[in-house]
Amino acid sequence: MNSRAKNLVFWVVVGLFMILLFNLFSVPTHAPEEDVIFSEFMAKLDKGEIERVIIKSSHISAVLKDKTRIRTYSVEYPELVKVLRERGVQIEAKPPDESPWYITFLVTWGPFVLFLGLWFFLMRQMQMGGNKALSFGKSRARMLTEDRKKVMFSDVAGVDEAKEEVLEIIEFLRDPRKFQKLGGRIPKGVLIVGPPGTGKTLLAKAIAGEASVPFFSISGSDFVEMFVGVGASRVRDLFEQGKKHAPCIIFIDEIDAVGRLRGAGLGGGNDEREQTLNQLLVEMDGFDTTEGVILVAATNRPDVLDPALLRPGRFDRQVIVNRPDLRGRTEILKVHTKKVPIATDVELEKIARGTPGFSGADLENLVNEAALWAARQNKKEVEVVDFEMAKDKVLMGAERKSLILSDDEKRTTAYHEAGHALIAKLIPGTDPVHKVTIIPRGRALGVTMQLPTDDRHNYSKEFLYNNLAILMGGRVAEELVLKHITTGAGNDLERATDLARKMVCEWGMSEKLGPLTFGKKEEEVFLGREMGSRRDFSEQIALEIDYEVKRLVTENYERAKRLLTEHMPSLKGLAEALLEKEVLDSADIDQIILQSTSQTVPA
Repeated sequence: MNSRAKNLVFWVVVGLFMILLFNLFSVPTHAPEEDVIFSEFMAKLDKGEIERVIIKSSHISAVLKDKTRIRTYSVEYPELVKVLRERGVQIEAKPPDESPWYITFLVTWGPFVLFLGLWFFLMRQMQMGGNKALSFGKSRARMLTEDRKKVMFSDVAGVDEAKEEVLEIIEFLRDPRKFQKLGGRIPKGVLIVGPPGTGKTLLAKAIAGEASVPFFSISGSDFVEMFVGVGASRVRDLFEQGKKHAPCIIFIDEIDAVGRLRGAGLGGGNDEREQTLNQLLVEMDGFDTTEGVILVAATNRPDVLDPALLRPGRFDRQVIVNRPDLRGRTEILKVHTKKVPIATDVELEKIARGTPGFSGADLENLVNEAALWAARQNKKEVEVVDFEMAKDKVLMGAERKSLILSDDEKRTTAYHEAGHALIAKLIPGTDPVHKVTIIPRGRALGVTMQLPTDDRHNYSKEFLYNNLAILMGGRVAEELVLKHITTGAGNDLERATDLARKMVCEWGMSEKLGPLTFGKKEEEVFLGREMGSRRDFSEQIALEIDYEVKRLVTENYERAKRLLTEHMPSLKGLAEALLEKEVLDSADIDQIILQSTSQTVPA
């Protein structure tokens, strides 16, 4: 019988016992009886007021004719029955009350037995782990068992360098003498760092699947509790469990929840988190440490971690898991399409080439959306068009078919998006235009989507300068053709201003101000090393920065105006095609521009 069934049986017994006691001591439902002396009883009998009597040994209960009840105690009076018969009174005789043995036992020993049972029950609950009573200091780490479905290294793709790093640790656990004979020691900890969705937790699951040693898994937030000292107690208990099962691996996901820079509290609630971190530091590399317990942690915020946590001897290695490149994306797509029936003409490398910057989670979502779309179309296989629909949904958002635009709004949106697309086509060195649509998607009324041909890690000044012109293209097109400006360009202006300010203040791309940065980044201790900025330049420099930002934006505004004026037939052709088809791809845009150019060239 499991613990849940035992608890159920216990409370059923308690309930039955309480019902029995209630019935035993319940007040009778008939009218209360009035105690009278025997002479008064005889007087009422002589007056003929008594209708019925109940005799139990020496106890006499009587019901009067007015339905009231009286009760008395008689002495030895042999003639009483004779007198009652002469007065015509109904006589009922009952044996004296004798309670059953179990009633006597319950009344005598029942409360003691109930108290003893409750005491044993509460003591057992306190001794049990998990989330039972008074078990706050117990670690909530889950130990992975053999019967669980394992994730292996074959299920992890696109992070080959990271796999090699952690594979060495697994080999050390399996055969430590191979490394120890040359004086090497086992690493104390491995910190897996990378952007969200790149597979940090999946890599840790693969470590658990590949390693033939105990594996404990816990989240950083599981240490934090409202009671002071609980986090440090859980850390101690976690490492005690690890030492008992050494050699083993302990995995802490999202360690930044407990490992943030100390000194942010200055008294108060954050001191609990600092105590937890201090205990973690001691357990990893303190005065009394035990070999064989390796700590693997994952985070996407290494900048906020305490330096004492990152030093060698605690986290000896930092494994960087970046966004995958083209080959990595292809391998990830192969993993996620193993259980998805795809058509023979689907080229995963082509899909990977069209998804630069996608993380592993993004690619998994892309495959899932394509499979769901194909299922809605009652297809037996996922085709290329399904992947295209899924990519558009992931990149641009879902279509908002319920949003009905007026003809004027459609026309404004068409010229706005045509301006973006045409500038991107006319300026060399920019990312190719993948698709243009005036179907509302996400929070936008229209979208011009550009996809780079290769993965980008650096951006040149010319590339950023050209992007400013592309951002201005929509606003300029509205102004040139429709002779008015709308709020639709608000996001474009915001992005252009932010990009121009970064070019001037962060990347030193202003000829006037030179190769300098402005606005020192501040590590605010109260924000746990969150990034802020403070002004470290004079008023005159501030004016020059504002001037340079304005110059970059206005120069590209005039540049976009000049290009669209020179290619007005192409702009109008793109806008009219968008109003007709609502969606144009790169080939359609090239064809429209070619036709418009050939029509304007004199014979």
